[in-house]
Amino acid sequence: MMRPIRWLLPHPFLTLLLIVVWILLQNEFSAGMAVFGLILGIVIPVLTARWWTDRPHRIRPMRMIAYVALVLWDIIIANIQVAWIILTKSNASMSPAWVVVPLDLKEPEAISILAGTITLTPGTVSADLSDNGRYLLVHALDATDPDAVRDDIKDRYERRLKEIFV
Repeated sequence: MMRPIRWLLPHPFLTLLLIVVWILLQNEFSAGMAVFGLILGIVIPVLTARWWTDRPHRIRPMRMIAYVALVLWDIIIANIQVAWIILTKSNASMSPAWVVVPLDLKEPEAISILAGTITLTPGTVSADLSDNGRYLLVHALDATDPDAVRDDIKDRYERRLKEIFV
């Protein structure tokens, strides 16, 4: 039973995304547009599935929802912190730092999400990924302790992504 479903929906999240994007692009909702979006959402992933050889096999969606909530909260808090730094610190008193984060993640999707999370959070930006994919170079706007920044990234984000991509 799972094999026909896996063949029909090789990328369920991509199918859902295509349906939603199609409906949003039409600028109106009707049953016909929803059905056509469903057809596109099934046909496009089926036709492109063979090029997605390294896709993650199991993702825990509930943990992904919790991760998104955490990241949104961190973005709000980091915006306040960066605004405070900009308003109260002079350039001379800031401590920008380059931080090398060793990665335990193996899946390219998980590494991309981690790099995007770091970049979306104000005050930090992912600058480079090593050729072997084992290290991420991060720039922090104000980091008096670069090791603490590295440990925070590994504990707060990477650990959760390892739990999501099993």
